[in-house]
Amino acid sequence: MELICPIDQRCSHQIAALLRPPSPPIVQEYFDQLISKRKCQGIKVKQNGDFGKGVFAETDFEEEQLIFKDEMLVGVQHPSNKIDCLVCSYCFKFIGSIEKQIGRKLYLKTLGIGNSSHNGCQRNSSDDEEDDHYVQNHHSSEDGASSSSGSTIPLPMMAVESLMNGELALPYSNKFPLPSVVSCLGGCEEAFYCSKSCAETDWESSHYLLCTGEKSESHSRKALLKFIQHANETNDIFLLAAKAISFTILRYRKLKASHMSEQEKPASSILGADLSLLLEAWKPISIGHKRRWWDCIALPDDIDASDEATFRREIQELAFTSLQLLKEAIFDKECELLFSLEIYGHIIGMFELNNLDLVVASPVEDYFLYIDDLPYPEKKEAEKITQPYLDALGEDYSNCCQGTAFFPLQSCMNHSCCPNAKAFKREEDRDGQATIIALRPICNGEEVTISYIDEDLPFEERQALLADYGFRCRCPRCLDEEP
Repeated sequence: MELICPIDQRCSHQIAALLRPPSPPIVQEYFDQLISKRKCQGIKVKQNGDFGKGVFAETDFEEEQLIFKDEMLVGVQHPSNKIDCLVCSYCFKFIGSIEKQIGRKLYLKTLGIGNSSHNGCQRNSSDDEEDDHYVQNHHSSEDGASSSSGSTIPLPMMAVESLMNGELALPYSNKFPLPSVVSCLGGCEEAFYCSKSCAETDWESSHYLLCTGEKSESHSRKALLKFIQHANETNDIFLLAAKAISFTILRYRKLKASHMSEQEKPASSILGADLSLLLEAWKPISIGHKRRWWDCIALPDDIDASDEATFRREIQELAFTSLQLLKEAIFDKECELLFSLEIYGHIIGMFELNNLDLVVASPVEDYFLYIDDLPYPEKKEAEKITQPYLDALGEDYSNCCQGTAFFPLQSCMNHSCCPNAKAFKREEDRDGQATIIALRPICNGEEVTISYIDEDLPFEERQALLADYGFRCRCPRCLDEEP
């Protein structure tokens, strides 16, 4: 049975206009302005016919030097990770206090609300796509603080609550200050922030429509909760897509309000300009390379090639179900093109092809490592208090913030099996921005490349993985190793 989306049938020409890649001058202007605004000195995005966009050095970079940091356009923390880490919903810094982080995690664990099935910073199981290379934490799991292996020792609820509520201060925790928790402007219990600025920015960019609190502007909080639950149970890439759509709708409304003010005409007289305004609002999303999700998603290893058509059909149906739930929650008639299945599929496909792991190291891990490194008398005294909490956390003490995000500049970087750069968080990088570091000296004019895959794999395995991105690698290493 063929899926039928009425918007796709009725608005095919307008949808085609949204999906048409912007002209090279518009793309160049966008990235030049973005680089200038973000003060990413020393790089430039260039376009060529063979590889699309690329990031090039405009100065010399030394090995291990920071090339640039890139703010995300949209990003989400993995739902299961929210149990382990309380972070700002906009910039993803850890918030509260060391005590609150530990107490909250133990409290939720005591209530039986989920457990992280992995330790440290691993990739999302669905993230074998472009630019989802290894974003490593700066700590080695082999050198961490000592804790009970494989099992945990529960604490009395009173002890956990006193820690979570700030009634108990752990020794030396003042060495690791965290921003205070700022609540969501809409009153939901899902989003928290490190500052009023982050709360306001997130509200204005997308959360205004996606908040489940009393001040939510969604048409149906019940429908929005169903959409979120569906995404949590299936694939949180739908949450990214919802943020992208909400982001575009709110940009459109601002542009239209400004346009009406400048024209000093009633809304009915500018309806012909609505598509151009929507195209302008859509521009940050339009820049990203796209394919339909069900066409570009890699076939899982446990799916036989003979079942590929059925698999891709099921993926399309999954997206359609998600879209219907989102449409019921935040549909905007003037922006109805954004709720077509074709657009939704391309938005998700853009994230499938371009997203990067969002990783922020845990200050809780740093805290216990600090205690472990204290001189013996101080360490012994501190561990009288801290050891029971470390034992209760077990291996989860080192869990970092994990999620997925789309970064405009980083997504322009091309692949090489012998890259000269990598995404890597340094000790001082404590938010969700993408951090690109030079692997070796890079000369002025040289393209800055990363690896989309594990470049240590044999030639044929690398090529097979890269085929999912629609190209065969012709980097110097592959040309040398090709039979």
